[in-house]
Amino acid sequence: MKTSPFLLQFFLSLVLLSGVVKPDPDPLQDYCIADTKTPQTFFMNGVPCINPTLAVSNHFATSALSKPGNTRANPFGYNSTFTNTQNLPGLNTLGLAMSRIDIAANGLVPPHSHPRASEVTTMLKGTTLLAGFVDTSNRLFTQQLRPGDSFVFPKALVHFLFNFDPKNPALLVSGFSSQNPGSQFTSISTFASKPALPDDVLMKAFQISGQDVARIRRNLGG
Repeated sequence: MKTSPFLLQFFLSLVLLSGVVKPDPDPLQDYCIADTKTPQTFFMNGVPCINPTLAVSNHFATSALSKPGNTRANPFGYNSTFTNTQNLPGLNTLGLAMSRIDIAANGLVPPHSHPRASEVTTMLKGTTLLAGFVDTSNRLFTQQLRPGDSFVFPKALVHFLFNFDPKNPALLVSGFSSQNPGSQFTSISTFASKPALPDDVLMKAFQISGQDVARIRRNLGG
């Protein structure tokens, strides 16, 4: 039985796609310490490596997550501190990252997504915190977390963290399935983009007035 050219092309396309849907490419060596000192003269999908013979233990360690973040730096009352190739060069090409999340009393990590990674977050300190995400059928999943509890946010889905406690802050640590997960906050990207989205688009999308658009933009720094 002959295989049609269309079916063969379709099968080959699936094979090719299956090789590119992974969050990060697999490393081809034990480690690839990010070169943070040499000016980057060209851009690539990742960070250039130093000579492996120059690797030392400090390349695989960081204290970046040891200090509390400033939760007053934004109107939502939270701060996220990420590991990256600058503060932890040994994670380059390993397909993972971590973040420390400090949330003030009654603070919120507003709805956002990580386009390149799934996330698992663990609550370390606090009393009661609400974690949740919305899937592509607009179904909401929420869970109240207490110290020691964990929650998973699937890749690229909009999610949030809200500290119910009106008096005490919360502390969480998250792990990501990419060394550069990216973060896109729904409200910021919509109302504070540069250049700004047309008012008519926002008015129709959110069924609000021009005055509402101006007020929200002003509140978000747009």
